[in-house]
Amino acid sequence: MLDTQTLGVSHAECGDEPLGRRWSSRLRAGPLGTRNFRLLSAGQLASTVGDYCYAVALPWLVLSTHGSPVLLGGVLACYGIPRAALITVGGSLADRISPRLLMLCSDAARCVLTALFAIFAAAHVTSLAALGPVAALLGAGAALFMPASYAILPSLLSDRELQAGNALYNAAVQGGTLLGPAIGGSVVAIAGPAQAFAIDAASFAVSAASLALIRDVGLAAAQIPESAAGPGPGGRAGAAAMAHYGAQERVTIWTLLARERVLQLILAVLVGANFAVTASFEVALPVLSHARFGPSGYGAIMACFGAASVVGTLTAARAGGLSKPAVVSSSVFLIAALAVASVPAAHGLPGAAVAMCVFGLVAGFGNVIFVTLIQQWAPPAMIGRVMGVVMLGSLGSFPIATAIAGMLARHLGPSPVFVISGTLLALAILAGLTQDKFRAFGAPIRPASGTGR
Repeated sequence: MLDTQTLGVSHAECGDEPLGRRWSSRLRAGPLGTRNFRLLSAGQLASTVGDYCYAVALPWLVLSTHGSPVLLGGVLACYGIPRAALITVGGSLADRISPRLLMLCSDAARCVLTALFAIFAAAHVTSLAALGPVAALLGAGAALFMPASYAILPSLLSDRELQAGNALYNAAVQGGTLLGPAIGGSVVAIAGPAQAFAIDAASFAVSAASLALIRDVGLAAAQIPESAAGPGPGGRAGAAAMAHYGAQERVTIWTLLARERVLQLILAVLVGANFAVTASFEVALPVLSHARFGPSGYGAIMACFGAASVVGTLTAARAGGLSKPAVVSSSVFLIAALAVASVPAAHGLPGAAVAMCVFGLVAGFGNVIFVTLIQQWAPPAMIGRVMGVVMLGSLGSFPIATAIAGMLARHLGPSPVFVISGTLLALAILAGLTQDKFRAFGAPIRPASGTGR
């Protein structure tokens, strides 16, 4: 779905080559022509398949052994609290050491921890005292991994390739959301949660191996000394974020957060939006599926979401040159809000699957554009810390959202949670769009009149 301009190949260059060779040339000229990028994407595809096996296995382990939505929310909160608390630490470490090494260590540790979940599931252990601490350590591992996973891409690809690279990388991840739920749902239905947890543990091992094979060539850009974080000859858009600061001023992530209004607005929108999405996806959807559709139905819904997300992310690869990219990427989430709110009103499994398809399509498109904008805005030497703070805004509400959603689902049922979540998502996006700086984020800077070309 990538056009020849994005891939750096013109029609004239293709000539009369066979179609297969033509596509091979295009792929080699784009992000997939970079060996390190291919390894990273393949590893994350495998890891995401495992993540969604885990996502199906955990609620079924808890709910099928007479656990309640409150217990499920409690286990998820144990995961979410350290993930939120340590996410900025992960961003700082990504800037100070190799993002690849940080990701590798995190995957290796989570391989062992997920294997413990498999043991607990085999023994039918579902108490919060047993599951909670392991979930907390898994959350800590995710906190170290996530900022590094966003910081590593700009060090592997040029600015020209970054949006297409983000789209392909996210397509690989979303491919995992397509395969993972289907595999996880089938495995849980046939063999039980323990085997699904074992698949997740194996996927972390595959991801760690792919990261170990990535060469350090090209990773130096992610480790520029902090003193060199200001504008330079590299031409990165991130230099614009430093233009207001003196050459001798020590700029930290907290300096940026205190002084950059656009970063504050992004965080505010992310907190509200992700609170809503977390409540609906992590608690309401599995509870609704457990009551109406069974594990295979839940896996099918998540697979539909994953398929639509792949289409959305690949579409974003061709969306370069938008005059107001922040407005476009934010506005599509209003459609997502309507899709979330409509899930309980949908007619059975097919209707819920269609609603999740709509959500996946627009979310995949919007996320790629906005993540690319943030990566290009961030100073190169601080990209891990910027992404850490952004991830904190995205995930900081996770433990509160899961706990509240668990209580609401228990007392009111899951359906009202979807309606509340959709409303909150729409309000968060509309609040951001009322602000000039948010709407102008990432828009091309036009020269002042009379200055010439």
